[in-house]
Amino acid sequence: MRLGAIADDVTGACDLAGRAAEAGLPATVLLGVPDAGSPVDAFADGAGCTVVALIARTAPVERAVAEASAAARALLAAGATQLYQKYCSTFDSTPRGNIGPIADALVAVAGASGTIGTPSTPGSARTQYAGTLFAGGIPLAESPMRDHPLTPMRDSDVVRLLRPQTPKPVSLVRWEDVRLGPDRIAALSREGHTLVDALLERDLDAIAAAILRSALERPVVASGGAGVGTALARSAASERGDAGAPADPPHTATTATTVPAVPVTGRLILAGSASAATRAQIEAFGGDVHILDPFDLADDPDSELLRLREALARRTEPLAPVLVAASRDVARAQRELGAARAAGLIETALAELAAIAVHDLGFSHLLVAGGETSGAVTSRLGARRLLIGRQAAPGVPWAVALAGGRDVALLLKSGNFGGADLFTTAWEAAPCAP
Repeated sequence: MRLGAIADDVTGACDLAGRAAEAGLPATVLLGVPDAGSPVDAFADGAGCTVVALIARTAPVERAVAEASAAARALLAAGATQLYQKYCSTFDSTPRGNIGPIADALVAVAGASGTIGTPSTPGSARTQYAGTLFAGGIPLAESPMRDHPLTPMRDSDVVRLLRPQTPKPVSLVRWEDVRLGPDRIAALSREGHTLVDALLERDLDAIAAAILRSALERPVVASGGAGVGTALARSAASERGDAGAPADPPHTATTATTVPAVPVTGRLILAGSASAATRAQIEAFGGDVHILDPFDLADDPDSELLRLREALARRTEPLAPVLVAASRDVARAQRELGAARAAGLIETALAELAAIAVHDLGFSHLLVAGGETSGAVTSRLGARRLLIGRQAAPGVPWAVALAGGRDVALLLKSGNFGGADLFTTAWEAAPCAP
């Protein structure tokens, strides 16, 4: 199998690629749609899993569909044998959102009967039962995702969430049927989009097997969070003889694709996420902290960036991690500046600060918290491909990118991922030259 995936943001792409690599299938991430008309070496360097990272979660539907379709065509042309739609394990999307339209577009490109999958990713405490999505054991609509500034999730039923987004039928395979095995799942998978309950890793393995069996009759697009994609990677690695037995719950391995070792010349953490997990990581960080205020950015962005540049330049411990975090007063900024403007100011400033840190101040290792922030940072650095290395936490791998003619180590994490100590412990898994 050559697994070709399209992810709706950069951190989601890294999530899937990191888990696939841990499962034994070498992985790489392409940032943005491959250039039209040029050969796409999407599976270079032995990659069995290639993920195209888009910035599509809250993009206009027409743009998201066009980019996802182009990415799918490029992956298929490069030799992908199984397409995968990677969306957030908390199903981030509005009723007019992009999960359904992208799914429809990928089905059309692949000439497929439909999609089969689930947002369930037990390794990140995301599970689905009776069509209800749980985050950390809490129904999605009762979790902190209820008040997400861009995609507030006010319903926990994924079938109800998906139906307004597509004209195709949406069906559910319940957990009781999942326990009967892949043949039962395949038999219940309908034309259109099939969402499948999953509570355990072995449920995901059964779903992956059902996808592969269904594809023997007609192409099927796999879809979901990183969970089913990881199960497909396990299956592919097992065929190659590279994988161990599936774990339940998943182990936390640290081996993955070999990536270049990067000499450590500076460590920077850029936290643009307002999620509860990232806030806890900021609070637990015991190092040098600088706060980025959206109101100061709105008044005079150049002065605010100059202040932070000078703070980074005069750090007394050159190799100690430094944290730049968005102000905690997110609610007031969104209220007074508007949610989109407040987010845009922070993302743009952190992306510019990343470029200053790498190109002007010589920083070598960057940890970025937040999907939109990660997309802005990689775009500003001009990175086009990420070689995926060791995971610092489940779904949070280190990667190496070529940026401005030099290798830079990047950890791009979803705001909701990682333990409270991640900003301190992540460096232990980083690709570092001796």
